[in-house]
Amino acid sequence: MKRILVTGALGQIGSELVPDLRSRYGADRVVASDIRLPPGDPDAEGPFEVLDATNARQVSDLVRRYDVGTIYHLAALLSATSEEKPHVAWELNMGGLYKILETARQARAAVFFPSSIAAFGPSTPRRRTPQDTVQRPTTLYGVTKVAGELLADYYAARFGVDVRGLRFPGLISYTAPPGGGTTDYAVTIFYEALRHGRYACFLSADTRLDMMYMPDAIRATVGLMEADPARLVHRNAFNIAAVNFTPAELAAEIRRHLPDFRIDYEVDPVRQRIADSWPESLDDTAAREEWGWAPRYDLPTLVADMLEKLRERLRLPAR
Repeated sequence: MKRILVTGALGQIGSELVPDLRSRYGADRVVASDIRLPPGDPDAEGPFEVLDATNARQVSDLVRRYDVGTIYHLAALLSATSEEKPHVAWELNMGGLYKILETARQARAAVFFPSSIAAFGPSTPRRRTPQDTVQRPTTLYGVTKVAGELLADYYAARFGVDVRGLRFPGLISYTAPPGGGTTDYAVTIFYEALRHGRYACFLSADTRLDMMYMPDAIRATVGLMEADPARLVHRNAFNIAAVNFTPAELAAEIRRHLPDFRIDYEVDPVRQRIADSWPESLDDTAAREEWGWAPRYDLPTLVADMLEKLRERLRLPAR
């Protein structure tokens, strides 16, 4: 079996995808990489390489040296940060993807590329957004995701690269801290609830968005890459959905476990504008029919597990 390379391995998805892949395929078969070193011994759990995904030579050398057959390309700047640093976002999100796809073409490797609900825009149907519909995002992050989807489709059609992808909703994880995304309120709220019993939310109380707990996101990622290619009509990029709520609904569910928790609203106009340009909900019928996608976590189970795991991670006393 050829090795697997994960770029952006220290980010929100990579922090949980790498251990999952290593448990499935063997620690020595999964090469984690990022622009920076992790704390402690970087090779303690398996091979780790410092990699700038925008450096074509570094990417090519690493793929060749480890005989990589599959690349999970996660290195990217997220939505809010991309608005602050658009030139950096374009170079990383688009330049990095191009270099990964070109390396994959030469090495005959498969590629996973994560897209996002940010690939849609205000002119997209907002409820039950179809798999195939208008994509006119108004953020640079969204522009890079649409362009990335098209570039991935081109490499699949023109060169036969097995590239697959998912349009992730907001992701909730207890492993990695928030990383500059518009949906990060749904992660930060748990930290603040456990530490201080209060949270000031940067989105309005009624901002409805699709969300997903990270264990479901990891299952979806691996499930898509293991799916029979003969069944895949879309390949890149599938709508997937799991839970759907507003900040007020999430806060109410947290109060079932922490009755004294309070939420305030200090709306950030930039992130609110971004959220308002995205769909309220996605239609993931294609993913369910083509490769059997189905989430395991609903809002109550997500909140209960997130509070339990994060309390352990923060070494807070049980209540």
